[in-house]
Amino acid sequence: MTFLTGGGECSTLIEAKDWAATPLGPINAWPQSLKTATAILLRSPVPIVMLWGEQGVMLYNDAYSAFAGIRHPELLGTNVRDGWSEVADFNDNVMRVGLAGGTLNYRDQELTLHRHGRPEQVWMNLDYSPVLGEDGEPAGVICILSDTTERITAERRTAFLLSLSDELRPLSTPADIMSLAAVRLGEWLGASRVFYAEIAGSMMTVERDYARGVSSIVGRHSLEAFGPDLLRAYRSGLPVVVRDVSSDERLGAEASAGLQSREVGAFVDVVLFEEEDWVGLLAVQSATPRIWTAAEESLVQEVGERIRPAIERAHAEVRLRTLNETLEQQVVERTAKLRRYHDIVEATVAPICAFDTEFRLIAYNQAHNDEFRRVNGFDTRIGDVFPDQFIPEQGARMRALMARALAGESFTEVAGFGRPELGTPYWEISYTPLRDMAGTVIGAFHNAIDISARLIAQGELEAAQEALRQSQKMEAMGSLTGGVAHDFNNLLTPIIGSLDLLLRRNVGNEREQMLIGGALQSAERAKTLVQRLLAFARRQPLQTTAVDVKLLVDSMLDLISSTLGPTINVHLDVSDDLPPAIADANQLEMALLNLAVNARDAMPDGGKLVIKAERTSVLDGLIPGIDAGNYICLGVHDTGSGMDEDTRLRAVEPFFSTKGIGKGTGLGLSMVHGLLAQLDGGLTIASVVGQGTSIDLWLPAGTATASNDEGNSSAELLLTVASTQRGIALLVDDEELVRISTANMLNDLGYQVVEAHSGEDALRQIREGLCPDLLVTDHLMPGMSGTQLAKELNSSCPDLPVLIISGYADAEGIAPDIARLTKPFRNYELAASLSALNFSPRSVGNNQRS
Repeated sequence: MTFLTGGGECSTLIEAKDWAATPLGPINAWPQSLKTATAILLRSPVPIVMLWGEQGVMLYNDAYSAFAGIRHPELLGTNVRDGWSEVADFNDNVMRVGLAGGTLNYRDQELTLHRHGRPEQVWMNLDYSPVLGEDGEPAGVICILSDTTERITAERRTAFLLSLSDELRPLSTPADIMSLAAVRLGEWLGASRVFYAEIAGSMMTVERDYARGVSSIVGRHSLEAFGPDLLRAYRSGLPVVVRDVSSDERLGAEASAGLQSREVGAFVDVVLFEEEDWVGLLAVQSATPRIWTAAEESLVQEVGERIRPAIERAHAEVRLRTLNETLEQQVVERTAKLRRYHDIVEATVAPICAFDTEFRLIAYNQAHNDEFRRVNGFDTRIGDVFPDQFIPEQGARMRALMARALAGESFTEVAGFGRPELGTPYWEISYTPLRDMAGTVIGAFHNAIDISARLIAQGELEAAQEALRQSQKMEAMGSLTGGVAHDFNNLLTPIIGSLDLLLRRNVGNEREQMLIGGALQSAERAKTLVQRLLAFARRQPLQTTAVDVKLLVDSMLDLISSTLGPTINVHLDVSDDLPPAIADANQLEMALLNLAVNARDAMPDGGKLVIKAERTSVLDGLIPGIDAGNYICLGVHDTGSGMDEDTRLRAVEPFFSTKGIGKGTGLGLSMVHGLLAQLDGGLTIASVVGQGTSIDLWLPAGTATASNDEGNSSAELLLTVASTQRGIALLVDDEELVRISTANMLNDLGYQVVEAHSGEDALRQIREGLCPDLLVTDHLMPGMSGTQLAKELNSSCPDLPVLIISGYADAEGIAPDIARLTKPFRNYELAASLSALNFSPRSVGNNQRS
């Protein structure tokens, strides 16, 4: 089936399926509207499914088959109501609205689907539109789908974790912290039981738990029956994941029976604390066997990582409160009080010190002194005024924090302290006031934990994620533009060719000629837009030559001046002794004009535009983004409104624009940036708000002499080709409209045209006696490509001139020694390409004619 060619795996399945048993009937009898819609969706890179007929028979592409999971390929050809029975009501409404001619649009629509043998929540963007049948009435519904599950689940996961952190922050006891965490985690995962346990020896203690549909296990439990393997796994510090208690080899028969008697079918245990004689862990359990997903296991671990510091803080606060109560009882004798401060502080593992109301140290432990020496270079001493031990600006900040604690406030702050030459880490510092028996604040505790590594890791992760998002966005744009360029150019070729023919033949009156000219200008603008997209995507083939930059700028001066208008003064500062630049002259002209138009828009009240060009050499690393080498620096500098730093950094992003809706495509600077990247050059932007913008194009400098020959005009080319090159031209193209347009151009140039709709058709005609003087062929066609056809004919007709007409997306497959003309094109461009072939036609009488 021709309409299935190139449609991937689903195309093969559709062709092999017996459709006679479905409401669609035999595939040979399908209406053209169904075939056309199927051909379009099969070739799309995004998931598309079509529901045809009253029953919604499903046809879809490879991208959708991946979304369908293990339900593919059985879904293909089934009625949508039966195929996705779990969302039958939803699809009934889709068919009802679509077959009535309506459209539906859903963003982040949540549905529960059975794609992999079990229910799962899926979020999608869905766009439904009717598909018209042969009678012009809706015959089916087509859906373009985008799976947003990963983004939604990531956002919900992040929101859950942030919310949990916020709710944990004010809690002050380990029991309260774990109780809240258990409830939130159990509800989120739909778990049967969640709890925090401490294991000492072979005994496990649970103070509180979250239980849903199962009994509570608060209390002390012996783990001796579980055997050494499970306890050894806990002491390794790694998460313990069991999907089926009855079959896990780490559990003996007695342990498995014991867990099942406690209504445990599967569990995930994450170790939070590990001391020499005890282990603290977070346990999540399911009453039945359960396949824990990687995301669920990761979430349990991350919740554990978040509650660990909260519990540590709570333990520290409990110890500090205990210490405070102890110190209040010793207020009578200062020596005894200080001794007790020191003893209790020294017994604390985390870095901690105590100070009095005069900011003097009255106690600290060894961990505190070690950390202080590491970042300041000297030891602390009892009696030192603590803020005065820091450099002045840090000392003032430290004094302010200590003053808040002495005012009776308990709080935690993140701040940087330490000598710059030794490093200035960031600390999470907790303060707790000390009070006497009467409740008067007599000092405070200062507990500091170095969190620098965690902050750095978090920053690096965020930077890497942003870089990945940018890379994926740029790659997606490149793939999109490269993929649609061939189709756009095939559409534009007959439009531009036909309008050009009507204009040259003076068809119609003066007003009609003006309308034809306007339409041709619009088509040329569409061609330019495709070129800009391709330049941004770095997929447009460049015709690089040695370009005289001074001559190019001089030749564009009138055009730039007229474009900018009388309120903007244009000044040139171009060196006379410039070497040629290695560039594509046409693309460089377009880039220069784009920059001039951007400058004009930045100077609505008038101003000055300076175009400057000079030779320069760049040393390695001297200019960010520009490699070392010799360049022609072509700059466009305006006195306009300028850009802030955020706008400057985003200026070359595709579709980013500050001009407002309808006033710009957002492709100008991205096209210029893509062009310079293809030329191995670069683009730099300097701008100050209110003072203007300078954009420099760094073009590689060449050594060859730039060509100044303007060549024949388009009219001269048409006359030359029409008068000297006659004969039979074999025209091959699978697009009928492109073939008709090109045939008319060749006829105008004096050729007799024989048409072929494929490479195989062309070979057949030649085998039957056709002997053409010229082969003009499309490159990318079903079956045999233009390059393959040229190679096939080279053995039998080695002197046959060949011109390949191609779109940008398929240029890589064309041999470098074959002449090529890029779609879309006008008559004089075809004439120029034929003139360059330099061949002599055979006698027309010796050729078979069509």
